[in-house]
Amino acid sequence: MTAIAVDAGTTMIKAVGYDDAGREAVVVRRSTLVTHPEPGWAEQDMAAVWKAVAESIREVAARLTEPVDFLAITGQGDGSWLVDDAGNPTGPAILWNDGRAASIVEQWRSEGVLGRTYRTNGSLSFAGLPNAILTWLSKHDPERLEASEASLTCNGYLFLKLTGVAAVDNSDGAAPFMDVRAREYSQELFEAYAMEWAADLMPPILRDADRSRPLSAEGAAHVGLPLGIHVVMASYDIAATAIGAGAVLPGQACSILGTTLCTEMVVDRIDTTGVPAGLTVGLGVEDRYLRALPTLAGGEVIQWACTLLNCATPIDFTDLAANSSPGAGGLMFLPYLSPAGERAPFLDSEARGSFLGLSLEHGRPEVARAVLEGLTFVIRDCLEAGSAVPTELRVCGGGAENAVWLQLIATMTGVPVRKLADSEIGARGAFILGLVATGASRSIEDAVAAHVRISSMWEPGAERQFYNELYRDFLTLREDSRRSWPLLARLRSRAQETQ
Repeated sequence: MTAIAVDAGTTMIKAVGYDDAGREAVVVRRSTLVTHPEPGWAEQDMAAVWKAVAESIREVAARLTEPVDFLAITGQGDGSWLVDDAGNPTGPAILWNDGRAASIVEQWRSEGVLGRTYRTNGSLSFAGLPNAILTWLSKHDPERLEASEASLTCNGYLFLKLTGVAAVDNSDGAAPFMDVRAREYSQELFEAYAMEWAADLMPPILRDADRSRPLSAEGAAHVGLPLGIHVVMASYDIAATAIGAGAVLPGQACSILGTTLCTEMVVDRIDTTGVPAGLTVGLGVEDRYLRALPTLAGGEVIQWACTLLNCATPIDFTDLAANSSPGAGGLMFLPYLSPAGERAPFLDSEARGSFLGLSLEHGRPEVARAVLEGLTFVIRDCLEAGSAVPTELRVCGGGAENAVWLQLIATMTGVPVRKLADSEIGARGAFILGLVATGASRSIEDAVAAHVRISSMWEPGAERQFYNELYRDFLTLREDSRRSWPLLARLRSRAQETQ
């Protein structure tokens, strides 16, 4: 069965054509632009994203040698992609890493709203979720809300353009308004955020067994595929990626080393009794869920460090880091560089990064090593915030091409690391969900067994005990630094006033 799967990431659109054997036959990538019109804001031109997706699909279809049987899509989650009653954008998409609504979330936290809603929803709200974004718009841009018919996700917007149907997958729609156990919107949650008015903006939720709609005439004209073929709305990107990595059974885990560092574990029961952290979403398989802890800062930190240290590529950066010994000569780095703060495994909009212990004795290799170790400690931190210790960690994303980092992850977490053979794991997960949705495969497990392959493996190294002790120091230094974050926030505010 020939198929096309699209993974619409935050900064890159990936479209993959699969041949009859399920192999990656064609891969097309197109970059997309994220704009920052104000400090802490993150937006995208919705029409530009759709154009990049449509062109990518058309190119893949033209290069495949067999007719396409179905199209499956996944994409970046959260945020708010607002459209009017004709399906047209009412402004730019406000993304998952947008921080403009941080003060609203902080007020909810101080009033105890976040803790209460977590018990029903299983996800800890942050500034890039629709509840915060829509509340901000109600205060600062009510005209846009008035002009909007639906608040979609990236995946939902693309599905609308392809099929004419406004909807949301139950994983993408899980946070913030869904009762995660019932997989339905909760009136109690709308009331908790004083957002009863927003219920009409939420699109219908598609169940796992009801993901497919026919390609519309307008969609067909844009993407160059036959009218009426199946368009499958896959789980949103972090869940589709877990499936594409073969993490579909309880206890299996994967980590996406991309724009966000998203460490996630499959569970078969929901536990909201602990300290609120991260997200709980449907995996795309009935009675299975994903406990996901997606950070706000990930691969962008490495890109930032490449610029800072004059490294041409991330590989050059990790090669530089390898020139320093473990522990970076006593230099510690807190990698919380997102202007929106951090959301996992803790929520703090004022979180900021820092180098601790820096002296004239440190050079470029030590700085690089400290950055890489700090990011890897975050992966361990997220793993430990999960419900159990996995027996292996499957990795994907751009960072998975870096063998030096993968060895460090295995050593610093103590968990064996497995890299997947495919180049685009999110698209592979969408393809697998498409096989099941169209009846080409009996179950997710069968499709994973047939189409997911591991290419490389790394075991924990000899420095394991050293990093156990250094990890405890990392947590201590972070907690000490948190006391300075409110002061730093006031300094930033004063600096912005002088601009």
